[in-house]
Amino acid sequence: MKNHIKIASGQGFWGDLIDAPYQQVTKGDIDYLVMDYLAEVTMSIMQKQKSRDPKLGYATDLIDLMKKILPITAKKGIKIITNGGGVNPVSCAEKILETAKLLNIKSLKVAVVLGDDIKDRLDEILKQGCELKNIETSEPIIKVKDRLLNANVYFGAFPVVEALNKGADVVITGRTTDTGLTLAPMIYEFGWKNNDYDLLSAGTVAGHILECGAQSTGGNFLGDWQSIDNFAEIGFPIAEAYPNGEVIITKHKNTGGKVSIDTITEQLVYEIGDPKEYITPDCVADFTSIKLADEGQDRVKVFNVKGKSETEFYKVSCSYHDGYSSNGSLTYSWPQALTKAKAADKILRKRLENLGLQFDEIRSEFVGYNSTHENLAVELNEDLINEIMLRFSVRGKSKEAVNRFGQEIAPLILTGPPSVTGFAGGRPKAKDVVAYWPALIPKKLVQSMVKIFKLN
Repeated sequence: MKNHIKIASGQGFWGDLIDAPYQQVTKGDIDYLVMDYLAEVTMSIMQKQKSRDPKLGYATDLIDLMKKILPITAKKGIKIITNGGGVNPVSCAEKILETAKLLNIKSLKVAVVLGDDIKDRLDEILKQGCELKNIETSEPIIKVKDRLLNANVYFGAFPVVEALNKGADVVITGRTTDTGLTLAPMIYEFGWKNNDYDLLSAGTVAGHILECGAQSTGGNFLGDWQSIDNFAEIGFPIAEAYPNGEVIITKHKNTGGKVSIDTITEQLVYEIGDPKEYITPDCVADFTSIKLADEGQDRVKVFNVKGKSETEFYKVSCSYHDGYSSNGSLTYSWPQALTKAKAADKILRKRLENLGLQFDEIRSEFVGYNSTHENLAVELNEDLINEIMLRFSVRGKSKEAVNRFGQEIAPLILTGPPSVTGFAGGRPKAKDVVAYWPALIPKKLVQSMVKIFKLN
């Protein structure tokens, strides 16, 4: 058993700093590179891509990234774990192997975790009495079944552990929990069992800290953010993990950003719900038990984490088509910029009403005044406002009505208040609205599977 391992975060979402993984594998020693590409909306985007081209449906950025880092990770023995396989992890793995072959890498074993995609199994699952009720509304999924874009189960760390046990150099998964990507190497290296709940919870907490990339090293920091050094070259977090469950969060020394008790604490409270019951497929972690200690510059120890057994359910992330939306904007200048924008808003609403157009939602935002705080925004002195952008959005079931709305923005330029600019890009067009449907499924109804791909 190793004394400790270093697990580096390389991505916090699809679209994160594209060079961050390269920095992680070149600026210091690490054992694992974990990259989180998925969010609920990302899965639906990938599913739409796959429907247009059956070879797509994964984070395509991964392939260009692999061209840069595979020679390095192969030489250094760094293992890569990512959920960037999205809804098509097999195609992703095949593309990575093609890339490795072009790079003249002689040996590479890529493991794919399958089984999370249950969209084609819905009829079978429904017949077994699981209605996949919406967690928030208790409605059965049959209500939106004919409009579903994707339905994916959140697997945890153990399918990834199975892949590592089979000798994988690269593990590609679909909808795996963000925390599971980091927990898996700890289970694999330290021999933790599936009932070592305190240890599993410690690894889960470490995964939660790493999952958003540089958000735990000073990015998006709400505290003294001006004290963060060198945002331009911010370092991503690294979990230095030990067999007893203690973890030191750090970063490479020659990078920007900051690792402190404050930056770690802020990430710990990100999207957790009940802090005593952070539920994952592997365990239920008690975030109120966490202790932090300053271990020196850019080193924070995370310890004393407690947890309990996992639940009998997996979470299912589904998305479905829910109509159309469109938005357009105009910018009004001083003097009386806000007054002009509010007048334009009233004119536009009246014209939509006169046209008899029906929408599920109409929204106005006055950017520079209330687009962030809405009705909590403090009144402004118009004499001090240089400009206000009116951003107007509609959402509804009728594509024709939404597109008709788009024809009403440009006319305001010459038929409304003066001093207007900012209209560009042509008429706004209707776009598909993707809605989220969270549900639970008994674990006994789902089975993960690991498939190994090798270079020929």
